[in-house]
Amino acid sequence: MELVGLTKAYNGHVAVSEVNLKIASGEFFSLLGPSGCGKSTTLRMVAGFVAPDDGRIFIDGDDIVDRPPEKRDVGIVFQNYAIFPHMNVADNIAFGLRMRKVDKTEIKLRVGEALQQVGLAGYERRFQKELSGGEQQRVALARVLVTRPRILLLDEPLSALDKNLREEMKYWIKDLQKSLGITTIYVTHDQGEALTMSDRIGVMNKSRVVRVGTPTEIYERPGDLFVTTFIGESNLLDGTVRLSTADSIRLALGDGSEVSAPPRKGLIAGQRVKLVIRPENILLDGAPIDGLAGLPAVVEAKIYQGALIRYRLSAAGQSIVAEVQNQIGHTQYDPGSRITAHWHPERTEVLPVE
Repeated sequence: MELVGLTKAYNGHVAVSEVNLKIASGEFFSLLGPSGCGKSTTLRMVAGFVAPDDGRIFIDGDDIVDRPPEKRDVGIVFQNYAIFPHMNVADNIAFGLRMRKVDKTEIKLRVGEALQQVGLAGYERRFQKELSGGEQQRVALARVLVTRPRILLLDEPLSALDKNLREEMKYWIKDLQKSLGITTIYVTHDQGEALTMSDRIGVMNKSRVVRVGTPTEIYERPGDLFVTTFIGESNLLDGTVRLSTADSIRLALGDGSEVSAPPRKGLIAGQRVKLVIRPENILLDGAPIDGLAGLPAVVEAKIYQGALIRYRLSAAGQSIVAEVQNQIGHTQYDPGSRITAHWHPERTEVLPVE
């Protein structure tokens, strides 16, 4: 599947701007971003509910941009399920097939198959009021799967569920998608869902896709200040480029101390940058460690979080956060302790300040 230059504006406000994406057959692809970034509008253009102002949509090489929703061979599941309360489960699932005038014998066969796929065999005669939130979501999925679409679209399908059920359902949906091998586009504002479920993620901000990559690439090499701050937590140390080569970058931090970082194209001496370090990548010790970058630091606060101990440190004239596993034999540091904050240079990233 491919989106080419997909663009949409409402009353002069650009909702989606020149989105270009290639999604492989059988891939679980997530569109991740804050509310209002354009991800749901993008999904609805693929579904055919919103007409783009510009751009093309290709499925298996066919341009479907001018086809009505029922001719696109895609299925969409919304966050509110939209289950008909006056129909039982079997009739809800069969609804789309009846609208397509599918033979009754075929409908019965495919409804039974869909119920097996979503783990609801035996629920045929139940009504909405007899179903849990997770079961209702499964019925909504079965109603789409029974039509055997080429593309499955999921628009924040877990947002109405409580936390524990969301955790259960995200693994269930991913397992189901993998077993069916169906190409899936999943819209969410929840980074945990996207990182857990996706083969690849497209991060959107202000109507544009700003980064595409695997969950590992997005988290460890965000490549963009917005992505860095939106996904996970990061320390952003102010710095200035002293030297930039093909092998490494030398940075001067706020207090005059210098550290090295991985190379990044386009940076020049004197340029202002941010050194990005994830809290879990910081190691604490009373003395320097060979092979690691390090800064003298003072512990400002120590927060016990069970499996983790979270430290707030003062280093290089800035406040940074370190998260350390609470393990037997681990040295703990009280506020006021003078230590060294270490990290592997390759686990950092340097981003230019716009």
